[in-house]
Amino acid sequence: MNPGSVFNIQRFSLQDGPGLRSTVFMKGCPLSCLWCHNPESQAPQAQIQRLETRCMACGHCSVEDLAGRSGRVMAEADLETCPTGALQKIGQELEPAELVRQLLRDRIFFDDSGGGVTFSGGEPLLQPAFLIESLDRLRAEGVHTALDTCGFAPWSALEAAAGLASMVLYDLKLMDDARHRAATGQSNRIILDNLKALAGIHPDIRVRVPVIPGLNDDEANLEATARFLSSLAGVRQVDLLPYHRTGEAKFARMGLTYALAGLQSPTPQRMEALAAVFRARGLATTIGGHP
Repeated sequence: MNPGSVFNIQRFSLQDGPGLRSTVFMKGCPLSCLWCHNPESQAPQAQIQRLETRCMACGHCSVEDLAGRSGRVMAEADLETCPTGALQKIGQELEPAELVRQLLRDRIFFDDSGGGVTFSGGEPLLQPAFLIESLDRLRAEGVHTALDTCGFAPWSALEAAAGLASMVLYDLKLMDDARHRAATGQSNRIILDNLKALAGIHPDIRVRVPVIPGLNDDEANLEATARFLSSLAGVRQVDLLPYHRTGEAKFARMGLTYALAGLQSPTPQRMEALAAVFRARGLATTIGGHP
């Protein structure tokens, strides 16, 4: 058996592939994007977060700072003693068979809407054995699956998982390596090389470009991105995802500093102008994901 760490199963999702979907969010990510919408996914191990709206400062967990800089670090025992439920564990271990059993409860919605299951995170490819077994079990059940990946993984893991996935949602953030390192903490060379290789073997790749004002929405980066993607036969669609501030509150709950505090989302007019750059290269382009 290949147990994996999952921190959320979001049902009835409309943003992670076609139709109604159940999205499995997995723990662990090799990137640390400044705008990360799921900071609770970055660490591979289970964590504890505190919901400020429920916390009554009773002193049971005796922390002033969630990172443990003042007082002790919260432990799982604190979950039971918290009188308001302000403390929550992030991450649970599941076997693929149990995960698939839970997911198949939603099968009627998948079948009626043309939906299925999407594996996201974090980065699912950090748990390749769990991911591959889960994909294989869902494929045997005839369920449409999507792999949502940042592409920063060994090619062998990506190739094996993509071979079992009906669709690949591939994140592409910046074309310049130095800028990519500054914004995510990692080089983009593996990401670009993997996408080139994947485009040669997979028939349904949707590239997702998060649009972060001041970081990657300049003409030079987007034109370079569009030029690169237009050369890849396997890319069926480009989804431009406008920045939103959902991650800001999550950073606070995790006791982390959000580097982009106060950054505003791009306007609809700005997003349309950026989409035109990709459409001019003959790429089917949506704003905000799947229609």
